[in-house]
Amino acid sequence: MSPLRDKTVAVIGYGNQGRAQALNMRDSGVDVIVGVRVGGKSWKIAEEDGFKPMSIEEASRKADIIHILIPDTVQPMVYEEKIKPELREGKTLGFSHGYNIHFKLIKPPSWVDVILIAPKSPGKRMREVYLSGGGVPALVAVGQDYSGEAMKKALAMAKAIGCSRAGVIETTFAEETETDLFGEQAVLVGGVMELIKKGFEVLVEAGYQPEVSYFEVCNELKLIVDLIQRGGFSEMLEAISETAKYGGLTVGPKIIDESVKEKMKEVLQRIRSGEFEKDWTGNPNAGKLLKEKLEEIRRHPIESVGERIRKLMKLGEG
Repeated sequence: MSPLRDKTVAVIGYGNQGRAQALNMRDSGVDVIVGVRVGGKSWKIAEEDGFKPMSIEEASRKADIIHILIPDTVQPMVYEEKIKPELREGKTLGFSHGYNIHFKLIKPPSWVDVILIAPKSPGKRMREVYLSGGGVPALVAVGQDYSGEAMKKALAMAKAIGCSRAGVIETTFAEETETDLFGEQAVLVGGVMELIKKGFEVLVEAGYQPEVSYFEVCNELKLIVDLIQRGGFSEMLEAISETAKYGGLTVGPKIIDESVKEKMKEVLQRIRSGEFEKDWTGNPNAGKLLKEKLEEIRRHPIESVGERIRKLMKLGEG
């Protein structure tokens, strides 16, 4: 923690990650200030948490380390208008996702340190684990080492938010950005959601009850993933029936086959080439398309079935 001694860290943004990281660092003894949009929703929440929020410009001016935790899409504009004018030689820019540095949408001056501290967890969960005495893993990287102490600062911040309790892995801005985007698109969000939706649709279209179908392809997924997280594939397989083992191991590769792997390679290449960045943050129509896609998901039958079942399960718990 010594690299943070007598340093002020400005957390820019007080959303999911911003709130959790600010609170964890403060609880770890770091001098933390919060910079947010004046009068916005986050301003009030920060006040309720005991901070004295200030404008992004003021926080950037006062801080030694400016930790930018606002959405990727607005970071470049906010950086140019509110943060860059307040930079001074020797300050540090921190990020929890390498997107804007890797794709050169933010180009820091040569006389600042640029570091990455990327917790591998949603902010809310990271805060819960910290309060229980644990931590979530994180990735750390140095994009620019003007001071010669950039990695020490990154490791100190990882410790301050509790991540070193679990483990910290050194990476690069490129590796963190590309693997994160790939995981979201091919597996964790895109891949899993489509697998669940297609399984639900096949069962319902074949005449099975939507409620039973929901349990089979969605509700039980968490139980399986929890087992995998705790002890890998082997522990999960030990916990299920012989029939489930045989069916899963013989049929799974026929569903997620080599053609799917080839499509995943295409997804990765699209990310690495910068095509996805142009399609997302470089596309003025991307926001509209995202809203349309979100509305499609909300209208999918599995959403109404799942909502009804979850309410009934909560009533049952009571």
